[in-house]
Amino acid sequence: MGLFACKKDEDVVLTTQDYLVFGHFYGQCTGETCIEMFKIENNHLYEDTVDAYPASDTAYEGNYIIRSDTKYEQVKDLVNHLPARLLEENSIVIGQPDAGDWGGIYIEVRKKGQRKFYLIDKMEENIPTYLQPFINEVEASIAKLE
Repeated sequence: MGLFACKKDEDVVLTTQDYLVFGHFYGQCTGETCIEMFKIENNHLYEDTVDAYPASDTAYEGNYIIRSDTKYEQVKDLVNHLPARLLEENSIVIGQPDAGDWGGIYIEVRKKGQRKFYLIDKMEENIPTYLQPFINEVEASIAKLE
């Protein structure tokens, strides 16, 4: 039995054995909202307290604290929008995240005990078309949690 199942040929479904980390980051920014990372795991939402700028050579190591069930309910469907094609990407960096101080998106998925992570450009013209709706969902989910 696989840990991810295809849904509508484009999306994957996250099971309770795995997790999704999502967030955004801005290098030329000050304040709490410059780096926001969240994790959906085991039907709970967690927020990172480290707020460190992610690196492209290693997965993000956060310190996650549980958020309310109400907050989880607001964003739990994000995992259903995760494009299966993203998990097939060979490159960790997609586009030029934060190259022009416009920020980037961090995505991490644990699948079958293996972690995959991505730094994704926020500029739509710099990323594949299939990623654009998901990136919009990530940003909308972060906005709900702020």
